[in-house]
Amino acid sequence: MQVREVMSPRPEILAADATIREAALKMRECESGIMPIAKNDKLIGMLTDRDITIRAVAEGVSADQKVTDILASEVLYCFENDEVKSVLKNMHDQQVQRLVVLNNPEQKDLVGIVSVADIADKCDDADSARAIVECCRHYH
Repeated sequence: MQVREVMSPRPEILAADATIREAALKMRECESGIMPIAKNDKLIGMLTDRDITIRAVAEGVSADQKVTDILASEVLYCFENDEVKSVLKNMHDQQVQRLVVLNNPEQKDLVGIVSVADIADKCDDADSARAIVECCRHYH
């Protein structure tokens, strides 16, 4: 199974000049724990609900500051034609539950986000179930 078959397509994107509060409101509206952040049509980072909690709230950062003040700039990604099992291994190795999905290595256009939950929703065999469990093992 390929990532394109399980990913959440066309994610909302937030501008780099948005505030932390705006990001939190957008996450609530989209029912998402992750928000791609872009500047001049270029993906510059991914903001997670954990970033807001750990880097903003816990540190006393104002919700009116820009998301770029707390943004993790490294963008972890996969491609839409990657095999799900290899993506699960990548998630396990990187200790993340979500990855940005790009269309291909040449264009690198954002086409979706894939999460362990997306994969679990489409899981239809024992091998996939084992791969999901292995991916999440470090959380326990």
